[in-house]
Amino acid sequence: MEKKRIVKKIYYLKTCSTCSRILKALELPNDFERQDIKSQGITQTQLEEMKALAGSYEALFSKRATLYKARDLKNKPLTETDYKNLILEHYTFLSRPVTLYKHQIFVGNSKKTVEALKEALNES
Repeated sequence: MEKKRIVKKIYYLKTCSTCSRILKALELPNDFERQDIKSQGITQTQLEEMKALAGSYEALFSKRATLYKARDLKNKPLTETDYKNLILEHYTFLSRPVTLYKHQIFVGNSKKTVEALKEALNES
């Protein structure tokens, strides 16, 4: 039987002070893969992997992004395909950070999400 590798990856924005603060607080092990989404864009395959864990593209989408407001997207009916295409088009539409750990996903920077990730990391 093939042993599945344990996924340890965080998608973040290096220039985001909130992401930096969370990364520092988490003290992630060195074997954690880090991807700065501005310098290394998200691929369709990566986004599909995130969606499979999160349940929808909307769950990964940041409605606080400057471009969301600039394009007046809150007044437009967005579909799952729209959310997917917007995230692929510009990194700012991904709710950050997104952490994949084992078979779980942690999306965003809410205190509850960060605490849940810390608990998951401490269980191993």
